[in-house]
Amino acid sequence: MALIVQKYGGTSVGSIERIQNVARRVAKWKRAGNDVIVVVSAMSGETNRLIDLAKAIQSQPDPRELDVVASTGEQVTIGLLSMALMEIGIPARSYTGGQIRLLTDSAHTKIFQEERERPVLVVIDQRNNMFFGSSHCFKSVLAAQLASLFAWSALDNGERVGGLVFNDAGHREIRPKRSRKNVLALLSQVDSYNQLLPLDPIEQESNFADMLAKLRRIARPGSSLFIISDFRGAATDHAQEHLYQLAQHTEITAVSCSDPLEQKLPRAGRYAVTDGQERSELATTDRRLRQAYQNSWEEREQTLGSHLQKLGIPLIRASTDQAPFGVLQTYYGESRR
Repeated sequence: MALIVQKYGGTSVGSIERIQNVARRVAKWKRAGNDVIVVVSAMSGETNRLIDLAKAIQSQPDPRELDVVASTGEQVTIGLLSMALMEIGIPARSYTGGQIRLLTDSAHTKIFQEERERPVLVVIDQRNNMFFGSSHCFKSVLAAQLASLFAWSALDNGERVGGLVFNDAGHREIRPKRSRKNVLALLSQVDSYNQLLPLDPIEQESNFADMLAKLRRIARPGSSLFIISDFRGAATDHAQEHLYQLAQHTEITAVSCSDPLEQKLPRAGRYAVTDGQERSELATTDRRLRQAYQNSWEEREQTLGSHLQKLGIPLIRASTDQAPFGVLQTYYGESRR
């Protein structure tokens, strides 16, 4: 077969779950008969933490000793990834640059700076289907809250932050910049789109695929993408093709927003429901109906998870009855900064 060289940045290996996801992606190529070399960065935020430690000791750290300190972040990642590969039956061995006689000079720091500054794009779904909620908030509001957490965290890590907000009628793009003003501009657009809900009904299943097509045009190779949506329309052939192409050149994290009432009908009874304009009654007395409803949801979620896993895209599930910060803390753990 072929010799495959893969590179995964700090966001891709930013948690144990993400390292395991990288391992599954590497295993796919290895099991296809290829030889695979994997180059990884330190876990997201770890290099910044190590540099801060060095500066706490010495205001202008000695370049040689700073390299010694900073390189330990990558050593942690290569060891964890090797263990993750062995856990799924793929023989693996970690090596530092020095162990394979790959030596660097003063340009090493410059390379690190360029890698730190890759763009982060936060994609926020504000379509009519997100205008739904039965618990603490609507899905559209949950998406906005999650977008805020991702955007401010990325800026705090020194990244250039931008994004794309979309609904049934169109989209608005914010080019990545490293500034509070840019993050506020992105969140202002989210708020504006949220205030438009609900829009006049537009029966257009392709709008999710259309958004991905636009995203392909603006996302530079190596960008980190956070797609926050309920992924309605993501199973179409066009959407799957766009996701596949994006996954080849960017690091995607999918954040699926849902509501408890989508997952499972309430216990037998009659309930008042409204779309903000009209009221109706929901009857849940039929046990077979409740079971069929739940089965349909579980099948959809299993299909989404399977499609994303094949593309090597990690999936974070968030519900309107959960605190957004708690959801992300579950996946990413405590901050290392």
